[in-house]
Amino acid sequence: MIDAASQELRERVTTLLNRERLAGAEVRQFDSPRRLAILASGIHAAQADVTEQITGPSFNVAYKDGQPTPAAVAFARKAGVDVSQLEKITTPRGEYLAAKITKKGRSAAEILAESLPKEIAAIYWPKNMYWRKPNERFVRPVRWVVAMLDEATIPLEVAGIRAGKTSRGHRTLSGAEVTIPSAGSAYVDALRAAKVLGRAEREHQIRRALDAATQTIPGARWREDKPLLDTVVNLTEFPSAILGDFDPQFLALPGELLVTVMRDHQKYFAVEDARGKLLPYFLAVLNTDSDPNGLIRHGNERVLRARFNDARFFWETDQKHSLLERLDSLRYVTFQKDLGSYYDKTQRVQRLSSWLSEIIKQSGIAVRPGVIHKAACLAKTDLTTELVKEITELQGIVGGLYARVQQLDPSLPEATRLAIADAIYDHYKPESTEDEVPRSMEGAVLSLADKADTIAGMFALGLVPSGSKDPFALRRQANGIVKIIAEKKLPLRLGDVMRDARAGYKGSEAEKKFVDEGKYQESLSTLFRERLEFYLKDVRGYAHDVVKAVLAADAESVVDALARAEAVAKVRPSADFESISVAFKRMKNILRQAAETKKSIAETLDTGALKEESEKALAVQIPQTATVVEKQRAGKNYEGALLEIAKLRPAIDTFFDKVMVMVDDEKLRANRLVLLQTLLKEFSTIADFSEIVIEGKA
Repeated sequence: MIDAASQELRERVTTLLNRERLAGAEVRQFDSPRRLAILASGIHAAQADVTEQITGPSFNVAYKDGQPTPAAVAFARKAGVDVSQLEKITTPRGEYLAAKITKKGRSAAEILAESLPKEIAAIYWPKNMYWRKPNERFVRPVRWVVAMLDEATIPLEVAGIRAGKTSRGHRTLSGAEVTIPSAGSAYVDALRAAKVLGRAEREHQIRRALDAATQTIPGARWREDKPLLDTVVNLTEFPSAILGDFDPQFLALPGELLVTVMRDHQKYFAVEDARGKLLPYFLAVLNTDSDPNGLIRHGNERVLRARFNDARFFWETDQKHSLLERLDSLRYVTFQKDLGSYYDKTQRVQRLSSWLSEIIKQSGIAVRPGVIHKAACLAKTDLTTELVKEITELQGIVGGLYARVQQLDPSLPEATRLAIADAIYDHYKPESTEDEVPRSMEGAVLSLADKADTIAGMFALGLVPSGSKDPFALRRQANGIVKIIAEKKLPLRLGDVMRDARAGYKGSEAEKKFVDEGKYQESLSTLFRERLEFYLKDVRGYAHDVVKAVLAADAESVVDALARAEAVAKVRPSADFESISVAFKRMKNILRQAAETKKSIAETLDTGALKEESEKALAVQIPQTATVVEKQRAGKNYEGALLEIAKLRPAIDTFFDKVMVMVDDEKLRANRLVLLQTLLKEFSTIADFSEIVIEGKA
């Protein structure tokens, strides 16, 4: 929680300083397991005085026969000025009395003493604790507060503790208290002397320590693990690393199992050779400077040996029952209280997988429906194994590993059995936007079906993510669906997939609790549009307006949206395309104004009603261009289609130069409006050009 809270506190303090007109050069954060700190440099000692004009009564009320009335005197008293200093101003409403007043700026110390405790109390923590008063919560009890402006203490109080100049250093390597001489770099220097390093320094020190320890083993390297590195950085204040070893006989177990035990249970880094093969060593990061007698190393080795023995015991015990034998046990494992068991889910996923694989196969993509069907049957059976009960992070992976070593069906060729195992192993992927999609097409289809079934059931029950709350990780699973379809180039439309996923619940007890179909489709459409927008913008790097333009045309086909975004991004810099975008914005505005003022639009274009040569020429060119564009679009040549549309620029520019659309002649106006409507309709199927932002152009 440290990273998120530290970032939030920095943002809160930055906003506070800007709001109160105290902002200086830089606001930095400093955090460790025992502290959150903000270092703000160059802030103003006080707010600047502000002179502003306030308006009082009307001049006719304030003065009679050239003399101030009681209204003028009262206004002057309220403004804190003499009546002679009042001024007459002219406003759209008439002449009024006004006064210029100067608000004296408050001191930074006063503002910070008042505001900082509120900002600290408002930090969001996923888990809070009550420890002082029933209405006060924080992630841990607050033991000390340091708040300084240069060398002076800011007189504030947090959680009943008065701020001072005394902090605390490392719990064991330093004395209990550290006096901070002044705010800024002196704070960092004082803590460094007390064996407390900043985050970047800790990460650098950990990497150096891991490198140094690993170099004692010829040809070895430590396995890079960024999430684990982030974890140990936030568990230490002055880190070091030790190298330990374990019995090589444990290497007979799958590497995934050993690494998970080391990483998730013990926070150890794995050690491997140059080819990535696991070696019988581990690296532990300590929150101290050394282990001179090897006592810490010995203790860690003993704990890991026990963990590995447990893992081996569970592995061997689980082999007494094959995955196929475990299938019936899924009847007693609840998927969700209203959606039935994992046995029910298995059957739904099998049906949905079969439908998806058939569509994919018909499009000419090589896929093995039989492999998918068998993998779907066994995918969730590892939830009944002792190993997954002990190490839940390995669900799916354990199923894939067991499918590799067990004889699922004597009639299956070895290659087929391994393909089934791979599909099971990968079916939770991708678990994040950085994670890879399943390796095989079969794994991709199984993953898609599994995620779609979960999202469909939850949304049909009305369990829609809101704000930061997403207890079932439905956004993450939707991200996974979008990424799989995009990277595997699957010919699937999101709405169709989710409609059929919901159909899998037909006739079940759960269906009686479902929301109506329209509400279901609407909420899902919103979810996947957001996820597709996120994928195109944040994962693939397309500009915000390009993504908006593309999704305005169609947000159902991921692969098609990706191809259209690429085409728009390519042609966007051209002058013709920019001009067309500006023109389309203008057309949209004109049509909107026509709708607002209830101006009629002709049902079909009557070219005989048009008068100007420029509008007649445009009317002729539209169907000609539309035919070419449609042919290019049908062949997925979106770049060519966009370049063809851009050729309309001269005709459109001439039209707007020569023609007034909103004329008094009702018939002429109606035909000019339908001309613009036709333009928009015919040429917005690839992207809505009006969404493109053109700098400096209205």
